Amino acid sequence: MTLSLVTDYEHGISAIDAQFHRPKRAAIHLLVENGMAALIDTGTSFSIPGVIESLQQKNIAVEDVAYVILTHIHLDHAGGAGECMRHFPNAKLVVHPRGASHMANPIRLIAGAMSVYGEIEFKRVYGEIYPIDADRIIEAPDESRIDLNGRSLLFLDTPGHARHHNCIYDERSQSFFTGDTFGVSYREFDVNGLEFVFPTTTPVQFDPDAAHASLNRIMRYEPRYAYLTHYSRIGHLAHHAESMHYLINAHVEIAQRAKTSETDRQSVISKALETLLLQKISEHGCQLTQVEISNLLRSDITLNTQGLIHWLDQPTDRFKRL
Repeated sequence: MTLSLVTDYEHGISAIDAQFHRPKRAAIHLLVENGMAALIDTGTSFSIPGVIESLQQKNIAVEDVAYVILTHIHLDHAGGAGECMRHFPNAKLVVHPRGASHMANPIRLIAGAMSVYGEIEFKRVYGEIYPIDADRIIEAPDESRIDLNGRSLLFLDTPGHARHHNCIYDERSQSFFTGDTFGVSYREFDVNGLEFVFPTTTPVQFDPDAAHASLNRIMRYEPRYAYLTHYSRIGHLAHHAESMHYLINAHVEIAQRAKTSETDRQSVISKALETLLLQKISEHGCQLTQVEISNLLRSDITLNTQGLIHWLDQPTDRFKRL
């Protein structure tokens, strides 16, 4: 690893590339306050050697990592948490109350992922998932705070993508670390400094009403920036919040149209999502070819499709609210 995989921002914030599938797909955010450090999200176990090297390059001792903070427990965000705790002896893990037991005993997380990927592919993508001593886990309910060497971090319960999701407000930088709540934004889609952001509706807890409410809650703080796990800092948040609301509704409408489709729902939804996002990214002014854009979106479209199908199959009155 080299420093080219680390992007430094002001207020002691850095993004470390988790090296998840491709460069700049997933970020691990590092906060440093007067020599003490916190990590927000961890990537996978394969990401941790790069984190340790980054700390060494910044002259931060592993003993000075005070917190490993998870926005939520999906394995591209939390798969490396156990490996982190093995290397950072003084760190506490901070996680949503709904996720704490899964970090102490990750058997169900592992089983669920293996049922999707198979054991060989799971091991290739995520490596080992280690349990974490419950005594080292701090549950962070809504509006709780932790102190990083005098720096206050506020935790907000922000469901929509997952019911075990927190967003973290950093008062020092007036910014949020949003995990997946504020969507996905790859730097390849930036045009003249303006980012493109779209929702992630991955299985199995997508809730559009909650997603809208969580976005609105974040925006009430009038943050300067959002630090997304996929991928790192975005500005222009009022613009992006409006776009996210539109695209969440568009995803729901695509799913609803496919609900009674006589053809394969997965194919119908996937093609419609690709068409929607290609159109919006082209309107955004991105100069990549449609093939290049589709290649960057392929995994997200697959996961969003799976999440929408799962959402369709849940017995609720959601369609009355569209």
